[in-house]
Amino acid sequence: MSLMVSISGIRGIVGESLSPETVVRYASAFGGYCKDRTGAAGEVVLGRDGRSSGRTIADLIASALASTGVRVRDLGICPTPTVQLAVEGTKAAGGISVTASHNPIQWNGMKFVAPTGMFLDAEENRAFWAIAERTPGYVSWEGPGSRTQDSSWIKKHIDAVMGIPLLDLSRIRQRRLKVVVDCVNAAGGVIIPTLLNELGCDVVEMNCDVSGVFPRLPEPVPENLTDLAAQVRASRADFGVAVDPDVDRLVLITERGEPFGEEYTVASAVKFVLDRVSRAAKGKTPSPDRVVVNLSTTRAVEEIAASYGASVFRTPVGEINVAKKMKEVDAIIGGEGSGGVIYPAVHLGRDAMVGIGLILQLIAEFEGTVSQLKASLPQFSIVKGKIDIGQKQAEIILGKIMESHAGTGKVNLEDGLKIDFPDHWVHLRKSNTEPIIRIIAEARTRAEALAVVEKYRGIVAALGT
Repeated sequence: MSLMVSISGIRGIVGESLSPETVVRYASAFGGYCKDRTGAAGEVVLGRDGRSSGRTIADLIASALASTGVRVRDLGICPTPTVQLAVEGTKAAGGISVTASHNPIQWNGMKFVAPTGMFLDAEENRAFWAIAERTPGYVSWEGPGSRTQDSSWIKKHIDAVMGIPLLDLSRIRQRRLKVVVDCVNAAGGVIIPTLLNELGCDVVEMNCDVSGVFPRLPEPVPENLTDLAAQVRASRADFGVAVDPDVDRLVLITERGEPFGEEYTVASAVKFVLDRVSRAAKGKTPSPDRVVVNLSTTRAVEEIAASYGASVFRTPVGEINVAKKMKEVDAIIGGEGSGGVIYPAVHLGRDAMVGIGLILQLIAEFEGTVSQLKASLPQFSIVKGKIDIGQKQAEIILGKIMESHAGTGKVNLEDGLKIDFPDHWVHLRKSNTEPIIRIIAEARTRAEALAVVEKYRGIVAALGT
């Protein structure tokens, strides 16, 4: 497996595609990139998601950055959104989170943060990659940077969530919700149990020791959360919480031990924020609120937004694409359907802690169980599939599908090919790392969505022969 280099940063298998030489090259290049942008070495915030290879990689990064004259503010083990918050809060030149997100334990990587606290966008990445392709610009012996430890940002992050004006902390605490938490022994363990305790919850911890050794595959999808579901039932908890290693995705399990649906994390946050803002504006005539999600996020967001007179904007998949659009249109809430809530009143990045705060308030106000809350939302089902295309060109295949669907649905070409029909949609995207096309479909029922995926799998297979 070759090194993955994309708008989401770099990641690879430790000791293979992610070698020490690769880490040093990209870290040095980022130091040079920050210097080119600001005219001075400045400061870079560094954090890691807790996986077992993270300390060694963070040491390499800190040394490489210091060799370019950068001052390193090392947060230690912390969520990626904590790094983003610290970059913005300290007015740093940038930030690096050592993480491979939801990839298995043999993987690690680096996510690169701009001074805005958002990830580098496409244009910024091109400038950064160009620096990575040339010889690093190390400083002389009298000009190296420094490295200081700063453990204060976990508390500052918790305080930021607790300070969200939409939250009624006393009401949340009065519910004394019982929550089972699975942090996959990564960065979530240093913050989520503390946040939930601060919010008055009865917390049952699973995999929160921050050992960096994952007890299961780390992606928080239903097939990897069977133990959490069983513990929720055994504990008679109100619900369960799971996050990925760098804590930007939030997934819930209902009191029945059933998946709430990662798509519905964002849908629930949208409903809560729009409802609270609507109630606050009662009797006035506010301008329409704006919501931003990516092209593969559930259509439930549109139905919820429409009920409050809000507008929905869609972007290509990728946190930075959603965040930039939110900033452009001054959106009040947004995110991605993988469980990533973005609430710009705290910061413009996916943040599981912010998601927990908003959804706890929603649950505290809802007169019923979490499964009843899910049932009260617009009901859709998403199915994801893929197909190997070998040596065939994905662009040609997608182009032929688009031509064959002329006039039959609403076509969007911003990110692969998405076709919207009245009762369903399908999104086909070329993988950046494998010779495959990913197929995502949504309909009212799982059977209907599965049928759509199989239909387009057949179409792609026929065109690929």
